[in-house]
Amino acid sequence: MQISSVLKPWTAGAGLCLLAACSSPSTPAATEAGSGSAADTTAAAPAAPANSPLQVVAQFREPQMVGVAVLPDGRIFADFPRWDNNPVTPVAEVLPDGSVKPYPDANWCAWNETTRQEPQKHWICPQSVHADNTGMLWVLDPASPGIKGTVPGGPKLVKIDPATNKVTQNISIPDNVAPRKSYLNDVRIDTQNRYAYITESGVGSLVVVDLSSGKARRLLAGHSSMMGDTTLNIKADGKELIDASGKRARFNADGIALSRDMQYLYWKPLTSYKLFRIKTEALRNPALTDAQLAQQIEDLGNVPASDGMEIDAANNVYLTAFEDHSIKRRTPAGKIETVVQDPRLEWPDTFAFSGDGKTLYVTTSAIHKTPTWNKGLGKQDQPYYIFKMALK
Repeated sequence: MQISSVLKPWTAGAGLCLLAACSSPSTPAATEAGSGSAADTTAAAPAAPANSPLQVVAQFREPQMVGVAVLPDGRIFADFPRWDNNPVTPVAEVLPDGSVKPYPDANWCAWNETTRQEPQKHWICPQSVHADNTGMLWVLDPASPGIKGTVPGGPKLVKIDPATNKVTQNISIPDNVAPRKSYLNDVRIDTQNRYAYITESGVGSLVVVDLSSGKARRLLAGHSSMMGDTTLNIKADGKELIDASGKRARFNADGIALSRDMQYLYWKPLTSYKLFRIKTEALRNPALTDAQLAQQIEDLGNVPASDGMEIDAANNVYLTAFEDHSIKRRTPAGKIETVVQDPRLEWPDTFAFSGDGKTLYVTTSAIHKTPTWNKGLGKQDQPYYIFKMALK
């Protein structure tokens, strides 16, 4: 998800100076997941309830983690966007012992004065990792370090074949689709029709990519269904999200889910209680104007404020409900159910399903405890987690 507001400088390797958001704790940990070593987990943390179904898969100190992907064979991947530090492994494979290794290799993970000349060959600020239903891994890179503005030529959607650990497709998203103030956020892959659907939270839009041609289109930019609401007093840990300048958080189109039959795309702005969907057939039709598309958007009513979303084979929409440390789901009938509530869910962020759909994975990113929302003082007091739980 996107977290931008108050910004501060940092220096990347080889002297490259960039600007980044205060998006993760200001006090460095003794060890970093981004360095490829197992995390130090000595910090105080909320205790697990005795009956919690959540199992710890991995835990890290710095840098901040947001996304997770799980392959059918059980391999796990995570991403660590360059928000206010320069992670060694911005995209990583999480190994069974909890350590990480750069993915697909160290060269892709390097970003410095030299590599910036090749923005399409390196992770700049990867925001999302996603496994499609054929077992391919996709990485979405908005290429906006610190959410300060896109690096020219950097926004991209990259496909990796985990069998060979090689990039097999690299789609550059042009600046008329991902302009400087954009932030490509999350992605779902329609393997049936060979399309990608992306939420873009900087301007507030959907991006649709024809995977056969590589052509990308920006749709519904600024439409009300894409925009966060600053009037709702949305909270985390009972505290409203207000930055150092006194502005309320406004996060636009963020969570995204594709129905298993690939007929419907669901999305919602983060600072909103509304859930929307549209037929993917409409999104793939270049003849339709934004006004015509808007007429096909379905307002599914109120749901909890949430960051990540996913959908199961029964069309239950899962939501990371950060206001009360929980995971919720919306049934096809519109009923909101609590799947699990656990104080360790400090801003539950992103979902992934196991290959058989019987296990749900979720990350925590503690965004509400970062300096942006705490007058410049990071208050993160626990590791960033990847949890899993069996679904009933």
